[in-house]
Amino acid sequence: MSATRLPLIAGNWKMNLNHLEATAFTQKLAWSLRDAKYDPAEVEVAIFPPFTDLRSVQVITEAEKLSLKTGAQDVSEHESGAYTGDISAKFLTKLGCSYAIVGHSERREGHHETDEIVGRKAAAAAAAGLVPVLCIGETAEDLKQHGAAAVPVSQLENALAEIPAEAELVVAYEPVWAIGSGSAATPEQAQEVCKALREKLTELRGADFAEATRILYGGSVKAENIAGFMAEPDIDGALVGGASLKVDEFTNIVKF
Repeated sequence: MSATRLPLIAGNWKMNLNHLEATAFTQKLAWSLRDAKYDPAEVEVAIFPPFTDLRSVQVITEAEKLSLKTGAQDVSEHESGAYTGDISAKFLTKLGCSYAIVGHSERREGHHETDEIVGRKAAAAAAAGLVPVLCIGETAEDLKQHGAAAVPVSQLENALAEIPAEAELVVAYEPVWAIGSGSAATPEQAQEVCKALREKLTELRGADFAEATRILYGGSVKAENIAGFMAEPDIDGALVGGASLKVDEFTNIVKF
């Protein structure tokens, strides 16, 4: 973890919690972080509720001035128009979102999203003032066939081709073989890939951009393993799945 990049712990709720549950959970999380002496100047916390929860979460975070950022789990590549079921990045900024996840492995697999689509979604998010959280990662078969970093680096390069050079970006490395498995990559494995990603950012966008860009690890992150990841020089935080739905566990991850 670099001393110059503010760590980011992001909680992806996936398809969990209705809007009433989301309100209660957000408040409990804020209380728990307060009791744990959470300092937003030392680590940034962002939560990514389902679309239907975002307005409720916005109301409580703004009304109670909670030190939590919010983001969306996906975003359309289109600004507006005849795209039934899609959500425009402009809608999300009006709901107080700071971030939008793009390219999560569950979207790539279940909705057949290509690197190019992911890149266009990231560009649309950036154009509306959101910071895209660009997810990349390899399957167990990719790892066996191509090695540790080849597929994530290729996904990053392909997506960047669609994203304006001036756009702020967060990169999230999520080995597909680790997501939800209970078996995370080792800190050394994650660092190897994150280092390669930063080197590719340097090659494509320059040293200043690469140095400023936060790279997260995601995949079975828990309170018991977060410290190991955060000790690595090219890992600047975590994209947390299931553990983000447990107030005490997520609070302990934030404390790392």
